[in-house]
Amino acid sequence: MRTGRGAARRATAVLLAGGVLMLASACGPDDTPAKAGAAGAAGAAGGGTSSSAAPSAAPSPKLSAAQLTVTPADGAQDVAPSGAVKVAVANGKLTQVSVADKDGHAVQGSIAADGLSWTPSAALAVGMLYKVSAQAVDSAGLQAAVDSSFTTLTPAKTVSSNDNISTGSTYGVGMIVSVNFNKDVKNKDAVVQGITFEASDGTQVKGHWFGSRRLDFRPQAYWKAGTKVTIHYKLKSVEVSPGVYGGSDRDESFTIGRSQISTADAASDQMTVVRDGKTLETLPITAGNDDNPSWNGTMTIESKEKVTRMNSATVSNVVGSEYDVPDVPHAMRLTDSGTYVHGNYWSNAFGQSNASHGCVSMQDAKGGDDNSVAGKFYNSSLVGDVVIIKNAKGKTVSPSNGLSGWTLPWASW
Repeated sequence: MRTGRGAARRATAVLLAGGVLMLASACGPDDTPAKAGAAGAAGAAGGGTSSSAAPSAAPSPKLSAAQLTVTPADGAQDVAPSGAVKVAVANGKLTQVSVADKDGHAVQGSIAADGLSWTPSAALAVGMLYKVSAQAVDSAGLQAAVDSSFTTLTPAKTVSSNDNISTGSTYGVGMIVSVNFNKDVKNKDAVVQGITFEASDGTQVKGHWFGSRRLDFRPQAYWKAGTKVTIHYKLKSVEVSPGVYGGSDRDESFTIGRSQISTADAASDQMTVVRDGKTLETLPITAGNDDNPSWNGTMTIESKEKVTRMNSATVSNVVGSEYDVPDVPHAMRLTDSGTYVHGNYWSNAFGQSNASHGCVSMQDAKGGDDNSVAGKFYNSSLVGDVVIIKNAKGKTVSPSNGLSGWTLPWASW
């Protein structure tokens, strides 16, 4: 019996031990509860209490001392396009500035040498939304940034401009481009900067104002034959006068043809025609009489008319008998005051005397004969060809009279 009871006690102890092992094995796949239990047990064994540590606060980010300012303010409307935008920084240096219109076209500009400001290199466009993005750093290298946008004004008043160029045409070497405005221009320098010339041979062109509505352009010397020229008009966003804008952006192009320079000598009543540097022919002419002498100076053919009417009532200061010729043939205008090179069928003074009212005329037939002296000269001439009159008893032509700007020295142009 003792033996049986001892064996039973031993069997019970083994079963209990096996139960503990099984319990421990059951917690094995997830050790988190076990660790927590172990920590609790350790705390109990050590006589202490269990507690969790409070999370520490995250450090505040350091802010850049650089302070960016964009002018005009974000969301501004009706902003004048000239001098409209400026980016500045205090307590730092600009590192990058970009300004672009709503279509993504960048506005050219530059950061000042001291790094404190950025300005555009040209006026902005009217009626356009612009976006500004700028970045700067302070002395510690911390970066600041700003984004902004504004809209330029839509002009209530504009001025129109027209010139004497027909795109795609060919002109003589003396061609002067004359631009006329329908309103007075106050900001003349801004307008000149808004009209640029691009010549295939690099010829430089300069503008000269005659009054407040006319601006003429020419090179220092005659154009070279064969030169291709493009005029770039960028006036739409130019404030030509207070509150008035140029209203037009466009390109025009033309070509310079062969060189032809004709010199009419009122003393010999002959006109020498020089083509590409070589004398082509000498033609008998008649110039202005003593009471109505021709102008002296360098003029340019500004228009050609196969037939035109000439009436003394349209010309000032005519001395002597009046005249009205309804069908003057092969007429080429030299001045706004009424000087022409033209055909003449009612006179026989060619090469002998000066009998006209100021024009230079050559033999022709009524209705115009293309085989006459005048007809051949007319057909071989281009608008923009140079005609020089010398030894006349008249004064020197004014540079504003027609396309006679060649009479003005380059230093005064």
